[in-house]
Amino acid sequence: MSKLLPFLSIFLLFGCGTSVAPEDIQFMNGYWEIEKVILPDGSVKEFDVNMTYDYIELKDNKGFRRKGDPRLDGKLESNNVLETITVTNDKDKTMVNYATDYSKWSEELESITNERMVLLNAENKEYHYKRTEPVNYIEDGEKIK
Repeated sequence: MSKLLPFLSIFLLFGCGTSVAPEDIQFMNGYWEIEKVILPDGSVKEFDVNMTYDYIELKDNKGFRRKGDPRLDGKLESNNVLETITVTNDKDKTMVNYATDYSKWSEELESITNERMVLLNAENKEYHYKRTEPVNYIEDGEKIK
């Protein structure tokens, strides 16, 4: 056992990348709202109320992201900017590559579950998202999903 310990330590140190499992990429599909941003200096900006949602649709690691404002009828009022997305693995990182007619950029997908997503941008800002969904409010204030 004592001979196995050094090899196990090396494997844990170098063999385990932080890349997201390929089967977990599908969790990106759907509506997301930002929960907080952790800035490079460690300070945290909390978002208690969100006026904008992100809608992501991917198939075979390609798709789009669209930002919009949730409306009372459950629809998303889009800003009409469609960002194309490709998800790639770069060494031990899973990268989300965006493109519009005006710009291209990438973010590292640090982690993803069905309920949470963390993205790291080039300025080392860590964006924490939580899954959400549009909610339809009828006249008497009752919520309908």
